[in-house]
Formats: sequence, structure tokens, C-alpha cells
Amino acid sequence: MNILNNYFDGEYLEFNKDNYSIKLKIEKIPEGYIIRGKVKGKLGKIDIFDDFADEDLFINNWQSWSPTKKIKVLNYKYNIPDDWKKTAKYSAHPMPEYLENNIISDYFIAKKNKVYGFLTSKIAHPFFEVKDNKIIACLEYFEKNADEYIDIEPLIILENNEMEKLLEIYADYVKFENNPKFSKWNPVGWSSWYHYYEELTWQDTLKNLELSKEYNYEVFQLDDSWQKDIGDWIPKDSFPGFDIIANKIKEYGYIPGLWLAPFSVSEISEVFLKHKDWLVKDENGEPKVAYINWRKNIYALDTTHPEAQEHLKNIFLNMRNNGIHYFKTDFLFAGAIPGKRYVEVTPIEAYNIGMKIIREAIGEDFILGCGAPILPSIGYVDGMRISADTAPFYKPNDLDFVYPNAYYALRNVITRYFMNGKWWWNDPDCLILRTEDTELNDKIIEMYSYVSGLLNNMILQSDDLSKTIKKDVYFNSLKLRGGIPHVKGLMNDNYSFEIEAFNTNIGNVKMHVDLEKINFKLEYDEDYPQLNKNTVLREEDNRLFHYYEERDNNA
Repeated sequence: MNILNNYFDGEYLEFNKDNYSIKLKIEKIPEGYIIRGKVKGKLGKIDIFDDFADEDLFINNWQSWSPTKKIKVLNYKYNIPDDWKKTAKYSAHPMPEYLENNIISDYFIAKKNKVYGFLTSKIAHPFFEVKDNKIIACLEYFEKNADEYIDIEPLIILENNEMEKLLEIYADYVKFENNPKFSKWNPVGWSSWYHYYEELTWQDTLKNLELSKEYNYEVFQLDDSWQKDIGDWIPKDSFPGFDIIANKIKEYGYIPGLWLAPFSVSEISEVFLKHKDWLVKDENGEPKVAYINWRKNIYALDTTHPEAQEHLKNIFLNMRNNGIHYFKTDFLFAGAIPGKRYVEVTPIEAYNIGMKIIREAIGEDFILGCGAPILPSIGYVDGMRISADTAPFYKPNDLDFVYPNAYYALRNVITRYFMNGKWWWNDPDCLILRTEDTELNDKIIEMYSYVSGLLNNMILQSDDLSKTIKKDVYFNSLKLRGGIPHVKGLMNDNYSFEIEAFNTNIGNVKMHVDLEKINFKLEYDEDYPQLNKNTVLREEDNRLFHYYEERDNNA
């Protein structure tokens, strides 16, 4: 049967374009619609849906460090210095030139009472383009050749509710579409980065282990510092072997954790010098620079190359077999850069291949994703950084794109709150609680910490523990965890929000937060019954049901 010259098979309506054919169907759900479909042919950028834009939109960039925020379309400008673009390269976007010249929101976009979002990113990179007063839903396939029909990334349209509530519903539908199996453990611990950076020594590690006893940490994680080079993931000469590192941390009752960037390879590493065939190539067949950091060109591991795959697996097996059971995997976007690979796949398919290898190698150990594409990481990571790096400074007027800054980091902790506990555990980046060697005042330290706790995020502290530490703030933050949070004000102009969390460890709590004025207020209701929230999707009509059970605090 034909409808307006397009074939309809009773389920899908088929459209034939110059280079591809696409079949689409629409599912009605209680909160809106889901568009599903199949596509084949020579696949580049495909537009599948559009709707009218508003002046105020809520947009999201593709990876952990990138902003999620309200913008005014007429005033929006991609204002990033040229020198940063030269070093950031694909950390900004899988299509950095396109990002620079267009208003883009990756994976989801929202206006006042409507949310549009893709449910998966398995093959294509899904994004929204704002152009000519329209929101256009797009799928970028990077010139993939598909001889047979493949499923498109489903698109959901949610409406007729507050935007924040619709984002929570969006997160539920993404969860049910992907069915992620992440750890039930929401970690508390210590990380070395925000005091020692790359200067951490083994003696610093031993000192902080000895000083850590009163904090009741669960994990103790060494950050960028211990490795021979980026790409050569063995301890450098000034650090002991993995087994000694792990056993020393275990002596204090903690899970041993290490940082690494598994898809990144520096220009002076042994992997680069001996195995250039393991790397993603440019159009001339030369290794392609993914980004510049550590004053070096950094290349991307080709996760489709059989020898590179074995190498990647063995990195994690070696660490795990020697007692490392918490992995902070950083700069993961490098696994999803465009380029020539051993097997012709899209960058998103390559990323999924690499993450699957890592997940299978470490079994049920904890993976924290960082610098990671958001939607493709669901199902592979247990925790996810959802902000730019924090810092021992707070600068509201600084550039808002991937730069370290406690102000914008805290903004993203709030604006991405709805992902937590559904896709993974949100990592708000580390709490900096020292009162020396920092520009953060007491109010900022408290505000950052209490927001992180109230949103039931992971809590990792990053201080030299021999410094003067606001220990009361650390323990108060832990007391605020355990609840079901809701946020209002994501479309406010001045980054003022209201957070309400039900059933925290100390009852119901409200928090009014003003990031610009550096002000907050906490209100407590400790007499409310303790409940656990559960959500199920009824398959016969795609209806979400939420129900509550009384919490047994003695279980």
C-alpha cells in the first residue's frame, strides 16, 4: 500500500532518498511518542524529525566534561579560543567543525514543556541541530555502507509536563531501552588528582593511606601519575608493581583503584613507536591525532584491530589479576573519533567494541567513565563523570567549555542529575575540602559537597590529608546521600535551583542553591517514613509505573 507515493507495509512507512532508504514507524506512549525505524544505503547525516524551537532551549554536549545548560538561541555563540581548539580536537565533538558552525545538542534537547531524546547510540551519533527556528533530529553515520536494513537509534518525544520531570522520564525510557547492569555500589573514597596532579609519589600514597583511617573510605584511587606513559600502562620506575600497590591499599581495608586512559596513545610511548598499525588513521593512512595533552600528540587506539584488541584486554586483565578492582577510565572519547580503522565501522561502533572488551575483561569490577561519550557508555560503566574537571577555584565568568572550574562543574552536577541511579552512578568529580592550597572559600566547599551528597552521587575526596580539612563537611555530605532527588530551575537564567530529595539518610531534605551568589539553604524533615523507589515498564502499553517500599535500614 502507498501513502503519498511512499510504501506502507502495515507497520513501517518507507521513504526512498538518493543514497538511502528509510522505514519509520511511530509508537504512541502515555507521555508522547517513540519513532523507530530501519535504514540502508550509503549513510551520512540523516534528518528524521523536526519541530519548532523556542528562544530558550536546554542543550547537551556529547561527553562527560561538556556543558549541559539552558541557552538563549538568539544570543548563543560558540566562543572558544583557537589555541584550545587545536589541542582539544575531538574532545569537543566527533564533528568539531560542525559544532563550531552550528547550534548542536547531542543525544537530547528540551524546551519548556517538551523533551526530545534518542534512546540509544549503537551505530550512529545522534544529535539535534537548531536551525531556522527549528529543532532537527539528526543521525550521523559517517558514510557507513549498509547493504541490509539496520535499526536506527530510536527517538522519543515527551510532552505536557515540566521539563525536569520529562527529563526524568526520558532517563527511565533510556534505561529500559538499554537495560544497563551497573554496580549497586555507590562508592565513597579518595583520589589523588586535585592536590598532587601528575606529581604524586609512592611516598605521598603511603602518607595519605596512613592519614585516611578516620574517613571510612571504600576505595583508594591513584590518578594520572603512576604510569610509564600514556599508552604504556605499567608502573613507572618510581612506583612499585601492581601487586604491591594493591596489597598496600588493601591493608587499610580499601578497594585499590587506578586511573588510565585506555584508548589513548602518546607519540613517545612504546605502543606508538612499535605498533602504529594499532592506531586510527587519517585519510592518508597516517596515525590520526585525537587530541594534544601532556605536551604531546595523543593518538587513538583502533579497537577493531585484532592485536590492539588483545592488547587492550591484557591491560585490564594484568591490573585485575594483580589486585586492582576499581578503574577510572579517562579520555574515553578517543575511542570514538572518526578515521580509518582495520574494520570499516562507524566511530560509535568502534567505541562500543572497545568498551565491551574492557567490560568483559574486568567482570564485575567497578568502571568509572570520564571524558566519555554519554549515550554509548550506558551499559559499560558503573559510574560516570558528568561534569568538567572541578578545581581549587570557582570562576563564574570563565569560559564554559571543558576547562577545569568548580563553578561550571557544579552546574553540570545539577543539570545532569536525572541520569543518576538509572544509567550509572553520577560522579560529581572530587570534593576539595582543604582550607589551604585552594581558592575555594568555606561556602563554596560546603555548597559543592552538599549538592553532591543530596543528589546521591559518588563521593570521592581529593586532598593531601595532612592539610587542614573540613571533615565535618565530608561526613555531612555522606549523611545527605541515599535519597531520591528532584531538581527545579534548570531553565533559570541565573543558575539558581531547588533540589528536593526524599528519603535521604536523614529524612527529606530541600536545598535552595544559587551558584552565582554562592548561597544555599538546607531544610530538613526528619520524620518522613523511609522508602525505596522502584520503576517498571509495562510492556503491553509502554506505561511507566513507580512504586515505593518501606526501607529496612537494618538490612
